[in-house]
Amino acid sequence: MSYSEPGYGAHFTVDTSEVLLVALYLRDCAGLRGVGRPALPPVIPPVRVVDTRRLTGPVGGPAALRVEWDAWWHGLLRHRISDALLPMPPLFEALDGMDALKALLRAHVGAAMEWAEERCAEYALHVGARGVETVEYLLARMVQERELELGRAARRFTLEVIELPLGVHRAWWVEPDKLLMCQELFDDERSFRSYVEPVVRMLA
Repeated sequence: MSYSEPGYGAHFTVDTSEVLLVALYLRDCAGLRGVGRPALPPVIPPVRVVDTRRLTGPVGGPAALRVEWDAWWHGLLRHRISDALLPMPPLFEALDGMDALKALLRAHVGAAMEWAEERCAEYALHVGARGVETVEYLLARMVQERELELGRAARRFTLEVIELPLGVHRAWWVEPDKLLMCQELFDDERSFRSYVEPVVRMLA
């Protein structure tokens, strides 16, 4: 889902991400806490934690898994999320050079993909229930409000909003052009604005 307004240079895309969902499933499945920047809270519904030592022992163990997951996450957020490649069996080429992470995904690929697909389906229903008051519409309104304050058109910018099923109702700005947020945050406009307006004001 995307939005752009001919009158100014702001362009928004709003969606969830299957590849980020798979990554977060593996993070929580492996019990990796505090990894990634930003370090997001656990997903909802929670994922069952497994012991990864036997899986990853031959390829560096849990320490290697932690480093590799962090590197994968960082790489995903460096580029457009919509362009990210989902690691697919049997070779999982998107994780080449990350043997511990490959071992984890190889063992749990079915559960990870099924969980992510279920969350994507739930997200589609959740967005459909919002009606005309979409995230894109409210973002556009924020830009227009900022333009009135500034007395000029907004600068050209792109903002990619990724909604995720997270246990904490907040958003995280990943500079310069991404906003990761709990998909329930939009349902509370005051809280939504408290996290998103400062980003819009800075970019516009």
